[in-house]
Amino acid sequence: MDSLIQLSFLVQGILNRIGAEYDVSIIQIRLFGILRDRELTMLQLAQYLDLDKSSITGLINRAERRGLVERSNSPHDGRVIHVKVTAEGHKLIKVVSNKIEQQIKAITGTLNAKECSQFIALASTMLLPVSQQ
Repeated sequence: MDSLIQLSFLVQGILNRIGAEYDVSIIQIRLFGILRDRELTMLQLAQYLDLDKSSITGLINRAERRGLVERSNSPHDGRVIHVKVTAEGHKLIKVVSNKIEQQIKAITGTLNAKECSQFIALASTMLLPVSQQ
């Protein structure tokens, strides 16, 4: 248990350091990870991030002011707001994602190929119930 908690702290530290370097919070990193390859509604984002309506609105407002995301009304229902990443947002996502990947690879670089595959399989198994909520 202690090792899992220590690993969690290590990953959180990586996300915090890289986020600070690019003036993005961990929750914004999560937002960009969700939106990087799709467009979602505000409600869907709130559900993915487990945030209430005012919190997701504030999060999107901040990202929109920086030109990283944009909102649009649904053509089918004017009450539904869609959010997608802008070209500027995609640039930031690419840079931040690459830095995170480099740092994570530095951690996992101590594993051989078999251990790495086992770790990914175990982590995926542990995350499966969470992704189905």
